[in-house]
Amino acid sequence: MQRILVLNPKGGSGKTTIATNLASYFASQGDRPVLTDNDAQGSSTRWLKKRKPHQAFIHGIAAFERNTRVTRAWQMRTPADAAHVVIDTAAAVDAQSMPELTQGADAIIVPVLASDIDIHAFSKCIADLLLIAKVRRDENRIGVVANRVKRNTLIYQSLMRFLQSLRIPVIATLRDSQNYVRAAELGVGLCEMKHQLVAQDIEDWRPMLAWLKAKEDALRPGEGINPLSETA
Repeated sequence: MQRILVLNPKGGSGKTTIATNLASYFASQGDRPVLTDNDAQGSSTRWLKKRKPHQAFIHGIAAFERNTRVTRAWQMRTPADAAHVVIDTAAAVDAQSMPELTQGADAIIVPVLASDIDIHAFSKCIADLLLIAKVRRDENRIGVVANRVKRNTLIYQSLMRFLQSLRIPVIATLRDSQNYVRAAELGVGLCEMKHQLVAQDIEDWRPMLAWLKAKEDALRPGEGINPLSETA
C-alpha cells in the first residue's frame, strides 16, 4: 500500500485538487484507493459525495469529523484491498505536527503557487519538513508541484529558479486550467473527463504519476500504476 501525503500549510495551494485527481486516477486503474480528508473545510469529502454510483470506487475517510458512536481506530480503518491512500491535509498545519503527519508517508507532495506570499510560505514548509519532521533529501520522499502556473510570466520563471535551488524534485507543473474547476464541480477527476478536452492537462500529470510509480515499484517490484495509460 502506498501512502501519499499532500501537504502545504498555506491555504489555497491546490492540495484538494491534487488529492482528488490522484484518487480518481488510481480508481480508474481499478485500485480502489482511499481518500482521507483531514481538512475541516471538508472539500475532498464534498467532492466524493458528488460522485455517481457508476463511477470508479473511492473509499472516503472524513478524518476531520469526530464520530462518538465508533472508535477513532474504526473510523480511520483502511480497507485491506486499498492499494493507495491519498491524504488531503488541513491548512495551517503547525510545524510540530509534521513529524506525526509524515511518519509512514511513502510520498509527500507539496504544491506551490507562483506568488511571493505562496513562495514564502512554501519555503517555510520545506524547512519544517527537513528540520523538524526530519525528512531527508536522500529519501526522495518530497516532490514539489508548481500549481496553476502561467508559463509566460516573470513570477513563474522566478518560482522555477527558486525551486531548482532547493535540490528537491519538481515532479509536475500544472497549468492554470478551468478543467480543474469543472472536475471539482462534477465530482470527477481529469482522467474521467473527455480526453480531447483535458489532453493538455493530462500531459502535465504524467511526470508526477511516473514519480509515484517509481516509488511504488521500489516498494513492490514488478507491480504499480501505469502513468502512460490512455484516459477516457
